[in-house]
Amino acid sequence: VGCQESFILKPVDTVESITREDFKRNYLDKRKPLIIKGLTKDWPAREKWTTDYFKQIAGDIEVKLVDNSKADPNKVINASIASMQFGEYLDLIKREPTELRIFFLNLFKHKPDLINDIKIPKDLMGGFIESMPAMFFGGSSAITFLHYDIDLPHLFHTHFGGKKHIILFDNKWKKRLYCIPNTTYALEDYDVANPDFEKFPALKGVEGYEVFLEHGDTLFMPTGMWHWMRYIDGSFSLTLRAWDQSITRKMAGVWSLFMHGAVDSAIKVIFKGRYAKWREKLVFKIAEKELKKGRPKN
Repeated sequence: VGCQESFILKPVDTVESITREDFKRNYLDKRKPLIIKGLTKDWPAREKWTTDYFKQIAGDIEVKLVDNSKADPNKVINASIASMQFGEYLDLIKREPTELRIFFLNLFKHKPDLINDIKIPKDLMGGFIESMPAMFFGGSSAITFLHYDIDLPHLFHTHFGGKKHIILFDNKWKKRLYCIPNTTYALEDYDVANPDFEKFPALKGVEGYEVFLEHGDTLFMPTGMWHWMRYIDGSFSLTLRAWDQSITRKMAGVWSLFMHGAVDSAIKVIFKGRYAKWREKLVFKIAEKELKKGRPKN
């Protein structure tokens, strides 16, 4: 309810299946999200992948854990706060609520045969980065802070084992979302599920999408799309990444990695807290200026 009252949110189009032509014309080219419920219908993973199965085949590997801490402009993003054996973690999210989650686990590196359990959707588009299938695990109540991916890929995000609540925003809204300069994430002080509009007035009127993924559903998130995620159940997701075929967009991804990664990290080291304070003041000025302009253009 809080999310519905906080932003102007609409549902994401949902299909069972879609042709390459329709996908390109209506979603890829328009940078519009889509839920494809039947994309995984012939994946062995849809029935095979469970927490018990992963515990059986990879329970002894050590995994790093993060919590619900917001993105801190003073620190490394998604820095781990603890580690444990994968099997112990899987038991934890199955047994009880926890905000602990695993960020960007390449389980295929440890168990290469897992690649046979999925089918990369090359029939819909090209450009898939096949060496980087990433998995994300979370306990019920775990939250992924609002951000967009630094290298600007298209994302096919498939969920397993429960439900997940997702809020999306087009990149054109980034200044109104209080995006911290030189980063790809929002100011940590507001709650996406229930923001304070008096303190953050630029959020009023921001338009987005609201999604509830169930087991086997795949969400297509186009390049640069902001996303906030909450695990309703202890569950996990697989993200397949694909480069946009536009040379301009590929160059933008490289530039983003350079500016928001290397350059930002170097400035943090040199100026430390002064840099963070300056950015937090600047972000409010940018958001206020953008609010006066009205609705952003595509």
